[in-house]
Amino acid sequence: MSACDLEWEKPDLATPPPERFRETRPASATPIARGPDFAAMFGSKELTDLVAMAVGENLDVAAAAARIQQADAQARVASAALWPNISMQDIARRTRVPGTTTNVGSASTGFSPATTSPAASSLSTSAPRFSGREFNFFQLGLTASYEIDFWGKNEDASYAARLLANASRFNRDTVEISTIASVLNAYFQVLTAQDRLRIAHNNVAIAERVYRAIQARFEVGVASVLDVAQQETILAQQRASIPPLEQTLRQTRNQLALLVGQAPESLSVKGGSLTKLIYPKVSPGLPSEVLLRRPDVANAEAQLASQEFSVLQARAMFFPSITLTGQYGVQAALLHNLLRPEAIGWQIAANLAQPIFDGYNLQGNYEQQKGRYAELAALYKKQILTALTDTENALVASKEMAQAVRLQTLAVAAAQRALTAAEMRLQEGTIDIVTLATTQNALFLAQDQLALARLSYFQSATSLYQALGGGWSPTTRDAEIAHANAAYEADKGLHP
Repeated sequence: MSACDLEWEKPDLATPPPERFRETRPASATPIARGPDFAAMFGSKELTDLVAMAVGENLDVAAAAARIQQADAQARVASAALWPNISMQDIARRTRVPGTTTNVGSASTGFSPATTSPAASSLSTSAPRFSGREFNFFQLGLTASYEIDFWGKNEDASYAARLLANASRFNRDTVEISTIASVLNAYFQVLTAQDRLRIAHNNVAIAERVYRAIQARFEVGVASVLDVAQQETILAQQRASIPPLEQTLRQTRNQLALLVGQAPESLSVKGGSLTKLIYPKVSPGLPSEVLLRRPDVANAEAQLASQEFSVLQARAMFFPSITLTGQYGVQAALLHNLLRPEAIGWQIAANLAQPIFDGYNLQGNYEQQKGRYAELAALYKKQILTALTDTENALVASKEMAQAVRLQTLAVAAAQRALTAAEMRLQEGTIDIVTLATTQNALFLAQDQLALARLSYFQSATSLYQALGGGWSPTTRDAEIAHANAAYEADKGLHP
């Protein structure tokens, strides 16, 4: 112990949050709506139902819930040393001890020297005789042991495991929020794929209309084969864009089925159009409020707090341990004497164990636990910065993508006007095919980019929902801790 430094200088955990977010005005706000309530803000009943189904049926959430059960059980296991260990020792035993192990035997001659010759005497001598012995033993008794937790070693182990049980609940909440975000984004992708398919089919119709006009001009000799071939190329390209969009639509529907815990064949997603959804208005609040509403930050904090008790437990291992043991019961060689007062026996003892030299095992374990604490401290600080960064990025995306949708809408309107004018000039015969092709492609590209910009805009709402903790709050945290405490205290009988 004299060679081991038991002083512990904990890493600095000070990470004061900023007073405000850069992308919004400083103002306090209530937590964002949770799960299906947030989904309902988009104005789609189908989306709300899918989110509710995911909360109840998603297999990642179910697996996270099962890890809670494991963590609760481990808390019981780690806390077992705080209680006396009492066991029953009942014995009924019958033992035979061979005679050859307890004596050297005896021989009998059985003859008279006066009447028997030496030869006859040799034949009549009997072999040595050994007598075995049999014993019975009966015992009814109890044995108990208890380690006095003078240095708090066992209590530290219990606290560490119970804090990990809290962390497992925070992790389940994090998984649920991530799952809801995945459902929202997948549904937006379904709607976007449907919008892009409608755009693609409409563009095919436009290309076909232009192709028929050029073909008519070719038949009367005012258009060339090159003009016809160029328009055929545009038409073929628009038709070729449809199969990948169909693939995206079907595969995203299948992904939605997985997220809600269903087989692809059993889930039907109607969809619609992303233009019909409502973008929810969300106030982020203050950075300090956001940090209290993030279950992943609470998870990192609980793991760090648990590791602190693990370090204290490793330090307490250097000090002596005192264990009390006792035995009480009855013993007898004959069964009918087992319950007599004289058959009672008991024993009580106190054991003191002090590590002296163990090849630096305890010191190595202590240093390892301190290193683990330093690692978790760095990850905790990183999680705080990640939460703030996620929120800032989501606010930036929401603001800029709203601007992108507005500008791209203007671009589509302008491209539509240009195509209308180009078709009129085509009817008049005053436009060349290159200008017409450029005008068509500009409209087709602008429409597709608008659909993708609208998707990014709605996905920024999902990112903001996730960054703000998905409706999680200090009230939720307290409720989860209360559930963990209730699980620890429940069913403390002799048997499950």
